[in-house]
Amino acid sequence: MWELEVSVQEAKELLTSGADLRLIDCREPEEWALCRLPQAELLPLSSFGESYRSVLEDRGHPILIYCHHGVRSLHAAEYLAALGYENVRSIRGGIDAWSREIDPAVPRY
Repeated sequence: MWELEVSVQEAKELLTSGADLRLIDCREPEEWALCRLPQAELLPLSSFGESYRSVLEDRGHPILIYCHHGVRSLHAAEYLAALGYENVRSIRGGIDAWSREIDPAVPRY
C-alpha cells in the first residue's frame, strides 16, 4: 500500500511540475466560496458517495484531494483507495496548511 498523504510542499511540487493530475476539493460549497486552490474541482464529501463515479472515472489517474485541515480528504482518499483507485493522495493539513506554508494569500478561516 502506498502512502495516502503528501505534505503541502510535495503537493505544490506535483501541481507545479505539470503532472497530469486531478485536484479535488472535498469541502462544502460554503467553504469553497471562501477560498480554493487554483485548478481545484469541488466534490463535497457530503455527496462523495453519490458523485465520485461520474467525476472520477479513471481509477488509475493521479488524484490529489484536500479539505480544510486534511481529515475529510484523508477519509475520501481511503474510500477511493478501498474502491481500487491506484494513485490517490490527501494533502496533509489541507488548505489551512497550504495558506500557512505555501501561499499566505489564500485566506484562512
